[in-house]
Amino acid sequence: MTPILKQKIIQVCNTKIEQKGTNVGLSFYAFFANKNDNPILLMEAATWWIKTHKLDHFEKAVKIKEMVEKEK
Repeated sequence: MTPILKQKIIQVCNTKIEQKGTNVGLSFYAFFANKNDNPILLMEAATWWIKTHKLDHFEKAVKIKEMVEKEK
């Protein structure tokens, strides 16, 4: 995982948790605007989420944040 994506995921997770609590769920689309302005980063996130970790469409932000923080 690139440092840019890692930082973006952690920031979004922190924001969502702060706004909606520890039970908030999100999908990998939460890390991007509603337009496809960075397809390479989007595909990296999708690959990590779907192919590498086989996560459900929605997962708890707390879980995703923990997983990303453990990434090397």
